[in-house]
Amino acid sequence: MKLKKLVNDYRKSAQRLILLDYDGTLVPFFERPEEARPGDEILKLLETLAMDPRNEVVLVSGRDRDTLERWFGINAGYVAEHGAWIKEKGRGWETIEPLRNDWKKDIRPILELYVSRTPGSFIEEKEFSLAWHYRKADPESGLAKAKSLVDNLTTTDDLQVLEGNKVIEIKNASINKGIAASHWIAKKEWDFVLAIGDDRTDEDVFGVLPETAYSIKVGPGPSQARFSLDSPSSVLLLLKELVED
Repeated sequence: MKLKKLVNDYRKSAQRLILLDYDGTLVPFFERPEEARPGDEILKLLETLAMDPRNEVVLVSGRDRDTLERWFGINAGYVAEHGAWIKEKGRGWETIEPLRNDWKKDIRPILELYVSRTPGSFIEEKEFSLAWHYRKADPESGLAKAKSLVDNLTTTDDLQVLEGNKVIEIKNASINKGIAASHWIAKKEWDFVLAIGDDRTDEDVFGVLPETAYSIKVGPGPSQARFSLDSPSSVLLLLKELVED
């Protein structure tokens, strides 16, 4: 990746948009979602980025909004639940469009059945999505059960099944991270845009970026992103390079 050019473009720009995924991008994956709470180093780094008046920093996460508020006291933008909720600096949480969650009563019993059949797996419930995690399950059994779950989930046009890193998530199909990111992209004429993410949900962000944007995929695998980094630690090194401006 042309790190030097990215850093130089960042330093000479005056209107910067920085879109950052969290899990798998700024921190590695943990066995349980609550174990991924950011440490002082990450919080200070994000705060430094967000305090620069030339920067608009947005955390674009699949996390629920309560967790984001508890974990981050930074004056930045936030996207929760893969785009179900957005929060601009100094404002409250908003939904991009009215969303339903009554479908959860039909999907949850199916996930509970897979929890009972897969030791170590568990359900995470958010306001507008349900996730079945199998990171702590036996790897071979967990993968087989995940494939079976996807095959057995009968969803409507209103719902989408996401296959993430050791997690299957069901959410409203009408929203995604790309739609949420477009809210910020359209706000002004940015002369520097950087987006970093690691999984399928971040591809929706990469897909709506202007051609001149720096898009970075974290980890292996195909991607629409222009560049790649191998791990969250490499992402932190890049962000540290930027704040040394």
